[in-house]
Amino acid sequence: MKCPYCPDGSSKVIDTREVGDGIRRRRECLTCGRRYTTYERLAAVNLMVVKRDGRREEFNRDKLLFGLQKACTKRPVASEDLEKIVSEIEAQLYRLGKVEVESKIIGEMVMERLRQLDDVAYVRFASVYRDFKDVEMWADEIEKLKARKQREEELKRQIPLGL
Repeated sequence: MKCPYCPDGSSKVIDTREVGDGIRRRRECLTCGRRYTTYERLAAVNLMVVKRDGRREEFNRDKLLFGLQKACTKRPVASEDLEKIVSEIEAQLYRLGKVEVESKIIGEMVMERLRQLDDVAYVRFASVYRDFKDVEMWADEIEKLKARKQREEELKRQIPLGL
């Protein structure tokens, strides 16, 4: 592993931990003594995403993360939460065991997680994902979100604690 601070390629592993779908390693450069973190993930088979218009492109976790970051701009959402969402979705897609996945499935996975994370980010993402054409579509989505949240709150009150 090449040190990011000096050109040397020798390091020792200080700590190893499993994180989500990979391994996090703390390393120390044997030349300059500085420490850095590396992440290892299994290189899986290429997963293809089938777009709405029929085009196919390789699954790109960075593109998914960028979309989440855009939806969460100026929102109190930690970048670690977004990374976790991307890792969960990626793992779930590979568990499906398919070579091709429709973009619609990925979009719904994102929507469900954003709905639980932040209402504003959810509506922002939905506006792009569902291609809102006017303010009425925004209002409809917000009303659906409010109704769903209300149903969830009612269910929480009905379920006795300790079960």
